[in-house]
Amino acid sequence: LQLAKDLMHPTLVAERQRHKKKRLVQSPNSYFMDVKCPGCYRITTVFSHAQRVVPCGGCSFILCQPRGGKCRLTEGKRAGIVESRCYEAACQHMVSL
Repeated sequence: LQLAKDLMHPTLVAERQRHKKKRLVQSPNSYFMDVKCPGCYRITTVFSHAQRVVPCGGCSFILCQPRGGKCRLTEGKRAGIVESRCYEAACQHMVSL
């Protein structure tokens, strides 16, 4: 009897769709982002699932607002993520956006 899919080697897409505690290796859905302020160009570390409004430390510009799950970055021409980093011990990759 052979299974339709390999349970020991699931695809990356299938693993990302599963619940964070039911994956082959548990990993969080959240991450930290370094966000650059469009006004003063100061870089602030923001949690992806922040539950409060995150202002810039230099000019009090609102960097992101909570939206139920993941927080939403404030729109602006120069506002954006400098780089997205996962600070977990199991996650050693760095993705530049």
